Parts: sequence; structure tokens; C-alpha cells
Amino acid sequence: MSSQTLTGTCNLCGKSFSRASMTRHLKTCGLPDPKAPIAAAPAKLSPSQRFHLFVEARYAKTFWLHLTVPVEAPLDRVDAFLRQIWLECCGHLSAFTIAGKRYASDAMKDSGESGMKARLGRLLQPGMAFAYEYDYGSTTELNLKVVGLRDGGTKQGAVELLARNDAPQVACERCGGQPATQICTECVYKDQGWLCESCADNHECGAEMCLPVVNSPRAGVCGYTGLAQKFSNLRRTTLATRRLIAGGGQDWPPHQS
Repeated sequence: MSSQTLTGTCNLCGKSFSRASMTRHLKTCGLPDPKAPIAAAPAKLSPSQRFHLFVEARYAKTFWLHLTVPVEAPLDRVDAFLRQIWLECCGHLSAFTIAGKRYASDAMKDSGESGMKARLGRLLQPGMAFAYEYDYGSTTELNLKVVGLRDGGTKQGAVELLARNDAPQVACERCGGQPATQICTECVYKDQGWLCESCADNHECGAEMCLPVVNSPRAGVCGYTGLAQKFSNLRRTTLATRRLIAGGGQDWPPHQS
């Protein structure tokens, strides 16, 4: 997929901004006092505060998220959110790397790994960068950064999506006239295989090798279709079935607030 200059949508006000402008916009959007920007590091974190995290795909920076999560939330809450919105296909393992230490979904403690029950407030601080990986085979790698702190947010300590990149628009590489809605899982590793519905039917690798285009850095990898909750064990289906369950290649899950 060729690089694009993409915008994203703020879930707080509905406005569209570039990737760089979105970070600046969210420093005031949705705050009780717009003149009081997002907080830096206080002497002591309050349980009511939330970390503002920026998340991007390491090797596909057109995909990015802004989210907030309570400082008292465990790491596995962030893991679950990332799986739901971007990653889950077959129940693969995952891990965060924070300050040189790994926190894994299935920790190998004899190798020095810890689990994901650690509280964010004990691990993170504003300005800190850390990493995440999903699936140790066909790995999707993410970079995360703590932008700052926010007060308030959703009830019950849920992760809140502040903003997300708009879905990239990629033309079919074969006909050039229609948007790509399918990706060949063989050709994608050569940065090829983005096809419209008609061209996918006649693709030389076989239509059964195609997966739907979705707004995720995991598009075209393993069995990912974007349907994390209902089709987590999906590997291969017929093209017609995938078109039905993927809603014509639209992104899933829908934008959340």
C-alpha cells in the first residue's frame, strides 16, 4: 500500500484533523476548561486521572489511535482494547515492553516476563514511550506513547477512544479504477495484492487467499477480517462468505466513543 497523507476523526467533537494536528487538538478538546491544557506529570497520580495514549503501527504509520485509560487500570485492559479494535484473529499471544521489561499475555516467568495485571500508574508516566506486539509469528508491532494525563472520562474505568485515523483509500492495483476491498495474503508481503471485488475473483493466487480490506495494520495478515468477537478463529473462508460477514470490506468494529 502506497503511503498517504491521512486525516483522522476526533470522537469528542467529530472534526477531522491530520495526524500531527490531532495530537495538538486533543490537548484541549473535551476538557472542562479548554484553556487548561492536558496535564504533565503531577507529584502523585489521582485515581480519577487517565493516561492519554497515542498508538501507531510501527511499520504502517497511516494507522493510529488516541485513547485514554484509567491510571489504575491493568495492562490487560489496554491489550483487550487493542485486540478488539485492531488485531484479534486467532487468539494469538501478545506482550508489552516497558522500560526494557516484557509483560506478556501468557508470561514465561522463568524468562523474566511478567503478566499483564500490573497497574498502569505503576509503570507509566507522561512522555514515556513503550512497545506492543501481537502474534509472535506473523507479528503486528505497535508503538505507544503517553501524551499526558486527562481528568474524567468514561464510567466504569473503560478505555475511551478519542480519535482514530480515517480508513486509507487504496485503488485496485490491477484495474486502477475501483477501490481495493480485498487483499491477497500471499502478495501482501511484497506490498502487492490490493484488489477490487471483480479483480479478486480472477486473481492468480485464488480468491480463497483474499481477506477483506479493513482499517487496521493487521489487514491481510493471518486470518484477520476485523470481526474480532464473532469470528476470532476464522482462518480461511470462501470469498463470498467473507464479503457477507465483512460488510463489503468496511472497517470493524465501528468507531467507538
